[in-house]
Amino acid sequence: MKRSTQPPLWLLFGAGGMLSALIGWMLVFLTGVAAPLDLFGVRGMLSYENVLAFARNPIGKLFLFAVVALFMWHAAHRIYHTLHDFGVHPGPVAWLSCYGVALAVTVLSAFRLLALGF
Repeated sequence: MKRSTQPPLWLLFGAGGMLSALIGWMLVFLTGVAAPLDLFGVRGMLSYENVLAFARNPIGKLFLFAVVALFMWHAAHRIYHTLHDFGVHPGPVAWLSCYGVALAVTVLSAFRLLALGF
């Protein structure tokens, strides 16, 4: 029996889906609605200096990395399986395109967050 690569991908898909369901809507609200309208004083909290300080904090780095990486893996898995729903039977090129982009974004976000320093 051939081993499948699907369990780790489903794990990342599920984690990304859970994270997007729990906090994704709040991130959209804060950055897309509250900050432009300056509701609850969010514009000051999302200033460049505050966001940079958050990204330099180790817990902030971990949070940003988890959000970017898990959202990306969730999207890659959803796009890959949606191709099948549209009648396109994805092959190795589609698999590599979807998951390769997710891997590249994950690695790039890790390097960029580490490059910010502490």
